[in-house]
Amino acid sequence: MSSITDKITTILKGLFPESVSLHEPVFGGNEWDYVKQCLDTGWVSSAGKFVDRFEGQLAEFTGSEHVVATINGTAALHICLQLAGVQQDDEVLIPPLTFVATANAVKYCGGIPHFVDSNEKTLGVDPEKLESHLKEVAVIRSGVCVNKITERPIKALVVVHTFGHPVDLDPIVKICHYYKLKLVEDAAESLGSYYKGHHTGNWGILSALSFNGNKVITTGGGGAILTQDKKLAEQAKHLTTTAKVSHKWAYIHNCIAYNYRLPNINAALGCAQLEQLPQFLTEKRLLAKKYIKVFSGVEGVVSFIEPSYARSNYWMNVLLFDKECVNDLEITLKQTNDQGIMTRPAWNLLHTLPMFENCPRSGLETAESLATRLLNLPSSPILGMPYS
Repeated sequence: MSSITDKITTILKGLFPESVSLHEPVFGGNEWDYVKQCLDTGWVSSAGKFVDRFEGQLAEFTGSEHVVATINGTAALHICLQLAGVQQDDEVLIPPLTFVATANAVKYCGGIPHFVDSNEKTLGVDPEKLESHLKEVAVIRSGVCVNKITERPIKALVVVHTFGHPVDLDPIVKICHYYKLKLVEDAAESLGSYYKGHHTGNWGILSALSFNGNKVITTGGGGAILTQDKKLAEQAKHLTTTAKVSHKWAYIHNCIAYNYRLPNINAALGCAQLEQLPQFLTEKRLLAKKYIKVFSGVEGVVSFIEPSYARSNYWMNVLLFDKECVNDLEITLKQTNDQGIMTRPAWNLLHTLPMFENCPRSGLETAESLATRLLNLPSSPILGMPYS
């Protein structure tokens, strides 16, 4: 048995003597009261006071001018890309080290994922490698970025704040400006994360959040669109509510749209969760600090630490195995899970999935290396410190 595996398992069992999940929601506030208000009043569907309240609380917390709540993060990202102008056969630059929803949302618009490499210090898109790749394959024609190899437009770039850690946004914004790309932030994992003092989701023309059951806060299932553009926000709300034109009784719909609005009962849950978000973030950072300390003396692995410019929510804590120790990852996954400690590897890289294996790509050496070395640790906020 690997000594690295034994050390990791022993440390985790010392921290968590009982079985422990990867990321569980915590309900310690007004969830019961707010959900009961929905049940008592009958306002459980897509209309009701909690939807507007949830959007307002999110806007205040994130600093975004406009917020539109949706049924899940994938729906939010789909609308973000549609409003960014992604159409049939447009290419969209995305990292392969992300959940499959990022690429699926591109395909929902008829677009084609174009994979670009990651940076080991951020786990997100590498600006230097991105710029180098675009210099090689892209040309601007009549104000449009075109892939010289495929002759298709490259319409947008989706950056993912992987496991809650912000990418280096300033150089990425400059690259997008130069190459006429629309920047969209997949901030599904980064509620409570900050880039140079400002909340993630405020650099892209549109950004998507997720409130799935395993996120920092949850609405059961849910998401949100962030934007600083009032017109885009109005369009997002229209498209997510089946494009229904306001009228007292008539059902008038003026374009093809989607039933993507967040139900009031889910928003009620989200309002109660947002009230506890600062405490959740404090506890998650305490847990990250604990992991960094206990694993500091284990040779062959290193705790991933937030980039120097960022304050991360540490949605998911990460151990990175040294390149010489990649064979220990699978052994560690098996032993920890057999011991009741839920750990997980990175997602299967998207360009290795059958539906995306023929998509255009840059060199993906760093993403491919990270995928063989990355271990997610139990990261529920309640694990950081007990409630008083």
